[in-house]
Amino acid sequence: MKIANPAPLGLMGFGMTTVLLNIHNTNPDKFPLGSMILAMGIFYGGMAQIFAGVMEYRNGNTFGTTAFTSYGLFWLSLVALLILPDIVGVEKPVPAFMGWYFFMWGFFTMMMFVGTLKANTGLQVIFFTLFVLFYLLAMKEWGWVSGGWIGIEGILCGLSAVYVAMAEVINESLGKVILPLGKPLVK
Repeated sequence: MKIANPAPLGLMGFGMTTVLLNIHNTNPDKFPLGSMILAMGIFYGGMAQIFAGVMEYRNGNTFGTTAFTSYGLFWLSLVALLILPDIVGVEKPVPAFMGWYFFMWGFFTMMMFVGTLKANTGLQVIFFTLFVLFYLLAMKEWGWVSGGWIGIEGILCGLSAVYVAMAEVINESLGKVILPLGKPLVK
């Protein structure tokens, strides 16, 4: 029995949610953080990636399990950090501590990037641009950088995930390479 590839589901959940959040990051006054982004963070960025991670576990893919489950839980934790202060009345994290939150996710992503060196270029681009995004977000929280250009980098990261997801779906559906994914850096 053939088992479906869960990676496109996880990549789309990550990619679309990342694009929408980073449109907000380009201009928070014009694109406020609202229920649409929070709902995407819970259901598509969060739950869909966790589902993909569980399916990767069944496929024996340690990298996919770790990546999708971790980033799904990232989205759920980020939404919780944003809404728990209003719901439960706990203190909102101070910017300096949010910087460390993003830094740790950046460190995790940098290590995961190393795991992509034998994978296709598309996957390498996703993880490289994501670890850069996390470090930029950390530096923003620490007051070292500012500007909507961080959101632009995040949009590029999200769109790279959407591209890889659709390449996997379209290439498999049509039985040939329509959208190339590139070659590994390491053989």
